[in-house]
This record gives sequence, structure tokens and C-alpha cells, in this order.
Amino acid sequence: MTCKKAIGVAEEMKKKYGKKLDLKIHTTDSEEARPYHFKSSTNVLFQKEPVPIDIATDSKKMAAFLSQKL
Repeated sequence: MTCKKAIGVAEEMKKKYGKKLDLKIHTTDSEEARPYHFKSSTNVLFQKEPVPIDIATDSKKMAAFLSQKL
């Protein structure tokens, strides 16, 4: 369920920030994910740095996080 929630928040942020945010969603076993050696099924990166899952799954926290970064 965490994965679906994170994807929902990510899609919401893409709508909010538009071209400022480049959204890509990959599976843990994808070629793009391999270099990170993820240990869990839900992982969110911003500028190649991990975003804590409690932020990535909460639209208000993620919006606050991105407002400081973008």
C-alpha cells in the first residue's frame, strides 16, 4: 500500500509543479534502480537523493519539501 500512496503523491506533485518536476516511476528491479541497491519496495528519490518515506507518502509534507527545493 505504501507504494501506491507514494505514486499518488508523486503524481499529485507533478500536476502541481509541472515542468519544474521530472517524474519517473520505475520498479525496484529496473535497470534505473540497480545502482541504488534498494532494500525495500518503495523508494523515492529527489535529485538522486532519498526522500524519507513519511514525507514521500504525505502530500502536504512532500509539497513543503519540494517548495524548499524547487
